Amino acid sequence: MDDITESTVLRTEIQVDGAPTSYLTVEQDGLAVLLLHGTYWSRVWLPVMGSLGEAGLRPIAVDLPGLGRSGGELTLESGTVPALADWVARFASALKISGPVAVAGHDIGGGVAQHLLVHDRLEVSRLALVNSVTYDSWPVSSVARFRDPEIVAATTADEILYARRQAVTRALAGAATEQRITDYLDPWTDERVRRSWMAMVGAADNRYTREVVPALRRNTTPKLLIWGEDDDFQKVEYAERFASEIPHTTLVRIPDAGHIPTENAPGPVAHALVDFFTV
Repeated sequence: MDDITESTVLRTEIQVDGAPTSYLTVEQDGLAVLLLHGTYWSRVWLPVMGSLGEAGLRPIAVDLPGLGRSGGELTLESGTVPALADWVARFASALKISGPVAVAGHDIGGGVAQHLLVHDRLEVSRLALVNSVTYDSWPVSSVARFRDPEIVAATTADEILYARRQAVTRALAGAATEQRITDYLDPWTDERVRRSWMAMVGAADNRYTREVVPALRRNTTPKLLIWGEDDDFQKVEYAERFASEIPHTTLVRIPDAGHIPTENAPGPVAHALVDFFTV
Protein backbone atom coordinates (compact mmCIF):
# COMPACT_ATOMS: atom_id res chain seq x y z
CA MET A 1 0.00 0.00 0.00
CA ASP A 2 3.03 2.29 0.21
CA ASP A 3 2.48 3.61 -3.31
CA ILE A 4 -0.73 5.38 -2.30
CA THR A 5 -0.28 5.92 1.44
CA GLU A 6 0.54 9.52 2.24
CA SER A 7 3.37 9.93 4.73
CA THR A 8 1.05 11.58 7.25
CA VAL A 9 -1.21 8.49 7.49
CA LEU A 10 -0.02 6.10 10.18
CA ARG A 11 -1.19 2.68 11.31
CA THR A 12 -1.22 2.16 15.06
CA GLU A 13 -3.18 0.17 17.62
CA ILE A 14 -4.86 0.37 20.99
CA GLN A 15 -6.37 -2.22 23.33
CA VAL A 16 -10.17 -2.54 23.27
CA ASP A 17 -11.88 -5.29 25.29
CA GLY A 18 -8.45 -6.80 25.89
CA ALA A 19 -7.65 -7.23 22.19
CA PRO A 20 -5.32 -5.17 19.95
CA THR A 21 -7.33 -2.87 17.70
CA SER A 22 -5.64 -1.53 14.59
CA TYR A 23 -6.48 1.78 12.97
CA LEU A 24 -5.20 4.27 10.43
CA THR A 25 -5.00 7.90 11.48
CA VAL A 26 -3.43 11.29 11.00
CA GLU A 27 -2.12 12.13 14.45
CA GLN A 28 -3.02 15.76 15.04
CA ASP A 29 -5.50 17.92 16.88
CA GLY A 30 -8.77 18.59 15.14
CA LEU A 31 -12.28 17.22 14.91
CA ALA A 32 -12.13 13.43 15.20
CA VAL A 33 -13.72 11.70 12.20
CA LEU A 34 -14.45 8.01 12.80
CA LEU A 35 -14.34 6.10 9.52
CA LEU A 36 -16.14 2.75 9.67
CA HIS A 37 -15.85 -0.09 7.17
CA GLY A 38 -18.27 -2.92 6.49
CA THR A 39 -17.49 -6.22 4.78
CA TYR A 40 -14.05 -4.96 3.74
CA TRP A 41 -11.59 -3.23 6.13
CA SER A 42 -9.97 0.17 6.83
CA ARG A 43 -8.28 -0.01 3.41
CA VAL A 44 -11.43 1.50 1.87
CA TRP A 45 -10.70 4.85 3.57
CA LEU A 46 -6.99 5.10 2.84
CA PRO A 47 -7.27 7.07 -0.44
CA VAL A 48 -9.05 10.01 1.24
CA MET A 49 -7.38 10.15 4.66
CA GLY A 50 -4.49 12.38 3.63
CA SER A 51 -6.90 15.00 2.30
CA LEU A 52 -8.95 14.88 5.51
CA GLY A 53 -5.77 15.39 7.52
CA GLU A 54 -4.64 18.28 5.32
CA ALA A 55 -7.98 19.97 6.06
CA GLY A 56 -7.19 19.94 9.79
CA LEU A 57 -9.37 16.96 10.64
CA ARG A 58 -8.28 13.91 12.66
CA PRO A 59 -9.41 10.92 10.58
CA ILE A 60 -9.49 7.54 12.34
CA ALA A 61 -10.20 4.47 10.18
CA VAL A 62 -10.57 1.52 12.53
CA ASP A 63 -10.53 -2.18 11.75
CA LEU A 64 -13.47 -3.82 13.47
CA PRO A 65 -12.71 -6.79 15.78
CA GLY A 66 -11.26 -9.77 13.98
CA LEU A 67 -11.13 -7.93 10.66
CA GLY A 68 -8.37 -6.15 8.79
CA ARG A 69 -5.36 -5.88 11.10
CA SER A 70 -7.29 -5.97 14.39
CA GLY A 71 -7.11 -8.82 16.87
CA GLY A 72 -10.06 -10.53 18.46
CA GLU A 73 -12.74 -12.45 16.63
CA LEU A 74 -16.37 -11.74 15.83
CA THR A 75 -19.20 -14.11 16.62
CA LEU A 76 -22.79 -14.13 15.41
CA GLU A 77 -23.66 -12.16 18.57
CA SER A 78 -20.83 -9.59 18.49
CA GLY A 79 -21.06 -9.19 14.70
CA THR A 80 -24.52 -7.60 14.65
CA VAL A 81 -24.87 -3.92 13.79
CA PRO A 82 -26.01 -2.89 17.32
CA ALA A 83 -23.17 -4.87 18.94
CA LEU A 84 -20.62 -3.29 16.59
CA ALA A 85 -22.01 0.17 17.39
CA ASP A 86 -21.46 -0.54 21.09
CA TRP A 87 -17.92 -1.69 20.30
CA VAL A 88 -17.15 1.48 18.31
CA ALA A 89 -18.30 3.56 21.29
CA ARG A 90 -15.86 1.62 23.49
CA PHE A 91 -13.11 2.16 20.92
CA ALA A 92 -13.77 5.92 20.99
CA SER A 93 -13.65 5.83 24.78
CA ALA A 94 -10.31 3.98 24.68
CA LEU A 95 -8.96 6.78 22.45
CA LYS A 96 -10.30 9.28 25.01
CA ILE A 97 -12.40 11.01 22.38
CA SER A 98 -14.68 13.38 24.22
CA GLY A 99 -17.19 15.85 22.89
CA PRO A 100 -18.55 15.93 19.35
CA VAL A 101 -17.26 13.44 16.80
CA ALA A 102 -18.01 13.13 13.09
CA VAL A 103 -18.78 9.68 11.75
CA ALA A 104 -18.60 8.23 8.24
CA GLY A 105 -19.64 4.69 7.35
CA HIS A 106 -19.24 2.54 4.26
CA ASP A 107 -21.26 -0.57 3.50
CA ILE A 108 -22.36 -2.25 6.78
CA GLY A 109 -20.24 0.36 8.57
CA GLY A 110 -22.91 2.82 7.48
CA GLY A 111 -25.50 0.78 9.35
CA VAL A 112 -23.27 0.92 12.43
CA ALA A 113 -22.95 4.69 11.97
CA GLN A 114 -26.73 5.11 11.83
CA HIS A 115 -27.07 3.24 15.13
CA LEU A 116 -24.38 5.38 16.74
CA LEU A 117 -26.37 8.46 15.77
CA VAL A 118 -29.91 7.53 16.71
CA HIS A 119 -29.06 5.68 19.92
CA ASP A 120 -26.73 8.43 21.21
CA ARG A 121 -23.83 6.03 21.73
CA LEU A 122 -21.57 8.94 20.77
CA GLU A 123 -22.09 12.69 20.42
CA VAL A 124 -22.28 12.57 16.63
CA SER A 125 -22.05 16.07 15.15
CA ARG A 126 -22.28 15.03 11.49
CA LEU A 127 -22.99 11.76 9.71
CA ALA A 128 -21.72 10.74 6.27
CA LEU A 129 -22.73 7.52 4.53
CA VAL A 130 -20.74 6.23 1.56
CA ASN A 131 -22.50 3.54 -0.49
CA SER A 132 -23.98 2.38 2.78
CA VAL A 133 -26.57 -0.20 3.69
CA THR A 134 -29.98 1.40 4.23
CA TYR A 135 -33.55 0.25 4.62
CA ASP A 136 -33.82 -3.33 3.24
CA SER A 137 -30.90 -3.02 0.79
CA TRP A 138 -28.89 -5.81 2.43
CA PRO A 139 -27.56 -8.42 2.81
CA VAL A 140 -26.83 -8.75 -0.90
CA SER A 141 -27.02 -12.19 -2.46
CA SER A 142 -23.24 -12.70 -2.61
CA VAL A 143 -23.04 -12.63 1.19
CA ALA A 144 -26.59 -13.62 2.18
CA ARG A 145 -25.91 -17.24 1.24
CA PHE A 146 -23.36 -17.39 4.07
CA ARG A 147 -26.19 -16.97 6.57
CA ASP A 148 -26.96 -20.65 5.99
CA PRO A 149 -24.97 -22.70 8.57
CA GLU A 150 -24.79 -25.66 6.20
CA ILE A 151 -23.19 -23.54 3.48
CA VAL A 152 -20.78 -22.05 6.01
CA ALA A 153 -19.76 -25.50 7.23
CA ALA A 154 -19.19 -26.75 3.69
CA THR A 155 -17.26 -23.71 2.42
CA THR A 156 -13.48 -24.08 2.13
CA ALA A 157 -10.89 -21.37 2.63
CA ASP A 158 -10.19 -21.33 -1.11
CA GLU A 159 -13.89 -20.85 -1.85
CA ILE A 160 -14.11 -17.91 0.56
CA LEU A 161 -11.05 -16.29 -0.99
CA TYR A 162 -12.46 -16.81 -4.47
CA ALA A 163 -15.82 -15.30 -3.47
CA ARG A 164 -14.06 -12.35 -1.87
CA ARG A 165 -11.92 -11.84 -4.99
CA GLN A 166 -15.02 -11.76 -7.15
CA ALA A 167 -16.79 -9.31 -4.83
CA VAL A 168 -13.77 -7.02 -4.44
CA THR A 169 -13.20 -6.93 -8.19
CA ARG A 170 -16.82 -5.90 -8.77
CA ALA A 171 -16.75 -3.37 -5.94
CA LEU A 172 -13.56 -1.70 -7.17
CA ALA A 173 -14.95 -1.44 -10.70
CA GLY A 174 -12.57 0.58 -12.88
CA ALA A 175 -10.04 0.82 -10.03
CA ALA A 176 -9.58 -2.96 -9.91
CA THR A 177 -5.87 -3.44 -10.59
CA GLU A 178 -4.28 -6.73 -9.57
CA GLN A 179 -2.21 -4.98 -6.89
CA ARG A 180 -5.26 -3.27 -5.41
CA ILE A 181 -7.25 -6.51 -5.40
CA THR A 182 -4.35 -8.23 -3.63
CA ASP A 183 -4.22 -5.43 -1.03
CA TYR A 184 -7.93 -5.77 -0.31
CA LEU A 185 -7.80 -9.55 -0.06
CA ASP A 186 -4.73 -9.79 2.15
CA PRO A 187 -6.52 -10.04 5.55
CA TRP A 188 -8.60 -13.01 4.37
CA THR A 189 -5.50 -15.17 4.17
CA ASP A 190 -5.86 -15.38 7.99
CA GLU A 191 -8.31 -18.08 9.12
CA ARG A 192 -9.41 -15.98 12.10
CA VAL A 193 -10.33 -13.10 9.81
CA ARG A 194 -12.29 -15.45 7.57
CA ARG A 195 -14.23 -16.69 10.59
CA SER A 196 -14.92 -13.12 11.73
CA TRP A 197 -16.10 -12.13 8.27
CA MET A 198 -18.40 -15.15 8.15
CA ALA A 199 -19.80 -14.12 11.54
CA MET A 200 -20.42 -10.55 10.36
CA VAL A 201 -22.26 -11.64 7.23
CA GLY A 202 -24.04 -14.37 9.14
CA ALA A 203 -25.37 -11.70 11.50
CA ALA A 204 -26.37 -9.38 8.64
CA ASP A 205 -30.04 -8.42 9.05
CA ASN A 206 -31.76 -5.45 7.45
CA ARG A 207 -34.10 -5.03 10.42
CA TYR A 208 -31.26 -3.06 11.99
CA THR A 209 -31.49 -0.35 9.32
CA ARG A 210 -35.26 -0.56 8.95
CA GLU A 211 -35.84 -0.05 12.66
CA VAL A 212 -33.85 3.21 12.83
CA VAL A 213 -35.79 4.95 10.04
CA PRO A 214 -38.39 6.62 12.35
CA ALA A 215 -35.62 8.04 14.54
CA LEU A 216 -33.67 9.22 11.50
CA ARG A 217 -36.74 11.09 10.25
CA ARG A 218 -36.86 12.98 13.54
CA ASN A 219 -33.12 13.58 13.76
CA THR A 220 -31.75 17.05 13.00
CA THR A 221 -28.05 16.14 12.68
CA PRO A 222 -26.66 17.08 9.23
CA LYS A 223 -26.26 14.04 6.99
CA LEU A 224 -24.32 13.52 3.77
CA LEU A 225 -24.68 10.68 1.30
CA ILE A 226 -21.79 10.05 -1.11
CA TRP A 227 -22.67 7.44 -3.71
CA GLY A 228 -20.89 5.73 -6.55
CA GLU A 229 -23.65 5.72 -9.16
CA ASP A 230 -22.60 2.41 -10.73
CA ASP A 231 -22.78 0.40 -7.50
CA ASP A 232 -24.67 -2.84 -8.09
CA PHE A 233 -24.40 -3.87 -4.42
CA GLN A 234 -25.96 -0.77 -2.83
CA LYS A 235 -27.90 0.86 -5.62
CA VAL A 236 -28.16 4.64 -5.91
CA GLU A 237 -31.96 4.39 -5.79
CA TYR A 238 -31.67 3.65 -2.08
CA ALA A 239 -29.61 6.81 -1.60
CA GLU A 240 -32.21 8.82 -3.51
CA ARG A 241 -34.94 7.43 -1.28
CA PHE A 242 -32.96 8.19 1.88
CA ALA A 243 -32.27 11.76 0.75
CA SER A 244 -35.95 12.34 -0.05
CA GLU A 245 -37.28 10.87 3.22
CA ILE A 246 -34.69 11.79 5.84
CA PRO A 247 -34.47 15.51 6.69
CA HIS A 248 -31.18 17.42 6.72
CA THR A 249 -29.68 15.05 4.13
CA THR A 250 -27.63 15.97 1.06
CA LEU A 251 -26.77 13.48 -1.69
CA VAL A 252 -23.54 13.74 -3.68
CA ARG A 253 -23.49 11.39 -6.66
CA ILE A 254 -20.13 10.12 -7.94
CA PRO A 255 -20.38 9.17 -11.64
CA ASP A 256 -18.42 6.25 -13.09
CA ALA A 257 -17.82 4.86 -9.59
CA GLY A 258 -18.80 1.57 -8.01
CA HIS A 259 -19.28 0.34 -4.47
CA ILE A 260 -15.95 1.78 -3.24
CA PRO A 261 -15.92 5.32 -4.69
CA THR A 262 -12.97 6.27 -2.48
CA GLU A 263 -10.90 4.20 -4.93
CA ASN A 264 -12.64 5.26 -8.14
CA ALA A 265 -12.77 8.98 -7.37
CA PRO A 266 -10.74 9.80 -4.24
CA GLY A 267 -10.52 13.52 -5.10
CA PRO A 268 -14.26 14.22 -5.38
CA VAL A 269 -15.07 11.97 -2.41
CA ALA A 270 -12.44 13.66 -0.22
CA HIS A 271 -13.61 17.11 -1.34
CA ALA A 272 -17.23 16.30 -0.41
CA LEU A 273 -16.21 14.93 3.00
CA VAL A 274 -13.92 17.86 3.79
CA ASP A 275 -16.59 20.41 2.81
CA PHE A 276 -19.14 18.61 4.97
CA PHE A 277 -16.99 18.07 8.05
CA THR A 278 -15.35 21.51 8.13
CA VAL A 279 -18.47 23.67 7.94
